[in-house]
Amino acid sequence: MFFTFKFLKKRPRVYSKIENHIFGIITELLKVSSTDINVDELGGKYYLSNEEQHFKVTILSNDYVIRLTNTRDSVAEKYDKFFVEDVLKAVKEEKHRRMELVYDSITNSIEKMAERLHNTLIESNGQENQKVRRLETKQNNKKVNF
Repeated sequence: MFFTFKFLKKRPRVYSKIENHIFGIITELLKVSSTDINVDELGGKYYLSNEEQHFKVTILSNDYVIRLTNTRDSVAEKYDKFFVEDVLKAVKEEKHRRMELVYDSITNSIEKMAERLHNTLIESNGQENQKVRRLETKQNNKKVNF
């Protein structure tokens, strides 16, 4: 007896029109560096805030609720688990990217400082060695003159 198994391919999730717009809003906010990303990991809450555009997004991951607020409107709706997880993935990736930029900047600053201190020490030691050599030369010259 032969069984034919079709390998189940995970089809890409098709979002509803509303989900497409919500996802678009969030990804557009994430593209703007002035959008703040704050996270309460324990509470499962994620906050996006862009003061310039008067826009705030709250994602309650435990309840699968997304709240969008601007100066005119505010809406909070419960969405499909997979949709919210996709949104959170985008938020977490951007948060991680920004953290990497900060880490790289700090590392670069520390590297430059260490290089500057190292070069200063090398220079200082070089000057000290020159002084020692001059003193030794003077002392050797005094010994020869006696």
